[in-house]
Amino acid sequence: MEQSPAPFSEIGRRARDLLTKDYNYDQKFTFSIPSSSGVGITATGVKKDQIFIGDISTQYKLGSTVVDIKVDTYSNVSTKVTLVDVFRSTKVSLGFNIPDHKSGKLDVQYLHQHAAINSSIGLNPSPLLELSAAIGSKDLALGGEIGFNTASSSFTKCNAGISFNKPDFSAALMLTDRGQAVKASYVHSVDPANGTEVGAEMIHRLSTYENSFSIGSAHKVDPLTSLKTRFSDNGKVAMLCQREWRPKSLITFSAEYDTKAKNSVPKLGLALALKP
Repeated sequence: MEQSPAPFSEIGRRARDLLTKDYNYDQKFTFSIPSSSGVGITATGVKKDQIFIGDISTQYKLGSTVVDIKVDTYSNVSTKVTLVDVFRSTKVSLGFNIPDHKSGKLDVQYLHQHAAINSSIGLNPSPLLELSAAIGSKDLALGGEIGFNTASSSFTKCNAGISFNKPDFSAALMLTDRGQAVKASYVHSVDPANGTEVGAEMIHRLSTYENSFSIGSAHKVDPLTSLKTRFSDNGKVAMLCQREWRPKSLITFSAEYDTKAKNSVPKLGLALALKP
């Protein structure tokens, strides 16, 4: 539904993507093999310091059913089965990890012309319950989410937010950390032809009266090369350069420097994504 509101998790997403997406300070390699037969395979490897972590995932599509399976270097197997349009505008997902027999989870998503509802329940004796909802339209959405841990009888989430989106800007205001912080974000498209955007995010903690903020920008140098920058009030400055060196294959260089830390060493990262 093109005019229905996005799920609650999408509120403030445009600012989060501008400030955090693709920033990576490790060595990461991704190799994807798409297939017209409905089976796709992706291999991912990440080197953090002297530790290497990797996984191989495959996705199988048949009609309205999607099966995702992932195996990592620790022999953990994650499986997720998704059924689309089980009922009208409803998507149901069942996920579980092996050998963790308590990891089962059932997710249900319902999209309406003026509402988006997501629910999740753990399939174990003491499940974690989560519910989020957003109402409104594609341009203006208001929503909230709650999470309840039945094992400890405590709330793990209790957040709310509102967003206003247009092609050239996006603004969001959220109450996060179970009502302990207020987060405001704004992104503006300065030059759509060159992909130039600027944005900012500010967080005010109600209990300590502390404020923090980040500002960022994105710009396309040419159709195949993009740059991003970010500056935070804690003194950390970051930049990113991404190049599409062949169709759908990207190489990304990231760097971050803490201007307030003594003898600070810049963090550097390199990510390579290949897709034949």
